[in-house]
This record gives sequence, structure tokens and C-alpha cells, in this order.
Amino acid sequence: MIRKLAIIFTATSLLALAVACGTSGASREVKSAPVGNLTVALATSDGVLRHGEQEFTLTFKDAAGQPMNVSAAALTFHMPAMGTMAAMNETATLTTTSTPGVYHGKARIEMAGEWQAQISYEGPAGRGQGSFPITVQ
Repeated sequence: MIRKLAIIFTATSLLALAVACGTSGASREVKSAPVGNLTVALATSDGVLRHGEQEFTLTFKDAAGQPMNVSAAALTFHMPAMGTMAAMNETATLTTTSTPGVYHGKARIEMAGEWQAQISYEGPAGRGQGSFPITVQ
């Protein structure tokens, strides 16, 4: 019985530590910019957006910096054509989280360099679309 309680206590403590340290998701902002009448922030676990398979959070914030619910959102990473290289578009998959206005995202970004994050949304905050430059390492 004591051993069982010790195991439960240890597991609970490790879970609490993981949550407190932020290891359960993206936590460091890579970039934020105004899009429509909201501010959009993209964050990763280490604050760096990397090429290849990448997970991140996308947060829509009101003027007070609080997450703002949007009913639908889309994100595409765009790199314009350069020389003989064709333009590239990498569409992110966004899924809702338990916090309104915060999305979990996944994308496969083909290469490092300067990209444009093209974002659109609509919902209770209205509609908006825009883009901002973002560096992918």
C-alpha cells in the first residue's frame, strides 16, 4: 500500500513539474504582428521556427493582449519565387485547443530562409487577413 502511494505521488509530482516548466507545449514567442484588428503570435517550445516538421501554437489576441476567440483560422508559409526556384507554399494544419483563440499548429517547412506567414481568420472578432515576415532556421 505504501509503495503504491509513493508511485502515485511520484507520478503526480512529475506531471505537475512538467506542466509548471512548460514542457507540454509551445511556450516561447517566435514572432507577433497585427493581422486585421487582432495581434497574432506564433510560438514554439524553444522560440525558434525550424525547417522540416514543426509544431507551434498560434494565438489571436485582442488589444489588451488576451486570447480572442476566432471561429476559423488559416496559416500558410509562403516563399516567393527566386531565380529558377518556384514559389513555395506550405499550408499549416491548425487544431483548436482548450483555450479559445489558441491553436495548435503543424507544418512541414521545406527549407530555411525568409518566409511570409499568411494568416486569415473570421469569427466573433470579425474577419482579418494579413502577413508578416518570419525567419525559418
